[in-house]
Amino acid sequence: MSSQEKIPEENLPAEQEAAHGAVEVADDPFADPGLPAHRPRIQDIDEQAAKRSERTVAFLFVLSMLATVGFIASYVIFPVDKIVFIWPFGHVSALNFSLGLTLGVALFAIGAGAVHWARTLMSDVEVADDRHAIEAEPEVKAKVLADFAAGAEESAFGRRKLIRNTLFGALALVPLSGVMLLRDLGPLPEKKLRQTLWSKGKQLINMNTMEPLRPEDVAVGSLTFAMPEGLTEDAHDFQTQIAKAALMIIRIQPENIKDKREREWAHEGIVAFSKICTHVGCPISLYEQQTHHVLCPCHQSTFDLSDGARVIFGPAGHSLPQLRIGVNSEGNLEALGDFEEPVGPAFWERG
Repeated sequence: MSSQEKIPEENLPAEQEAAHGAVEVADDPFADPGLPAHRPRIQDIDEQAAKRSERTVAFLFVLSMLATVGFIASYVIFPVDKIVFIWPFGHVSALNFSLGLTLGVALFAIGAGAVHWARTLMSDVEVADDRHAIEAEPEVKAKVLADFAAGAEESAFGRRKLIRNTLFGALALVPLSGVMLLRDLGPLPEKKLRQTLWSKGKQLINMNTMEPLRPEDVAVGSLTFAMPEGLTEDAHDFQTQIAKAALMIIRIQPENIKDKREREWAHEGIVAFSKICTHVGCPISLYEQQTHHVLCPCHQSTFDLSDGARVIFGPAGHSLPQLRIGVNSEGNLEALGDFEEPVGPAFWERG
């Protein structure tokens, strides 16, 4: 627009205001509309409805208690390896499914009961409070305590004894689910850490040929690994048992055996020691013929097999246990009993 052009007078703001009247502007364009009028619930005016809500809440808390009992019972009823078909999930572990279902119901019922209690029986009157400073003044503290007392009174916690008692019951039983989960740490060891499959008369089986070992099969300076007769690699507990029963079979000239008990427990210089390191349980397999030392590959613990398998280097705490052996009527090597001390690393209850 050029500077010579003029705006029509009727389009000027002053002229429009004169023609149409002044526009009034509100002092506060965002006025507080206030709280809506309170509408009482049916439970507020009908005690029978309130009783029904109370029974519903109590039912949910009792359901939580029963589900917690079912969670604990599942550990007793279902074995760990039981598989069942449940539509639409397919084949699932019966124990895992029952634990998840019962624990989920126990926690959901407590939450649903608390929500239904708050929505139907606790006071739902909306209260507006002005903003205040962050620090709490004595008057504020007194008001908080008064509000808490009023809330407790309005919740009818003291008057609704059925709800209160069932809530206490549900909250008291739910933590037992966590206690039962400790079972997954494994069964109590009892004497399993002190005993192996070796017993008097069990033959030594060569782990390479799976045939009974005979004295002539073990050459001087050789290292052979053996396991108990009757243990097979397809057994469900093979790894558990072999971790305690694995043997190292070494033949040493009898005059080179320094330890008296080792010489007595051997057969013609053939000695049998546990293959499991006494440090952290690694399998030992490195043998030095000239020194009769064996080395654990994990942390370099070294044992002298000519001197009772005592520790001569490394972090292992004690010697390798020796198995007393002999020869049966068939000419095969056999155990004359079990190890006289626990195999592998030390444990807290070891005597």
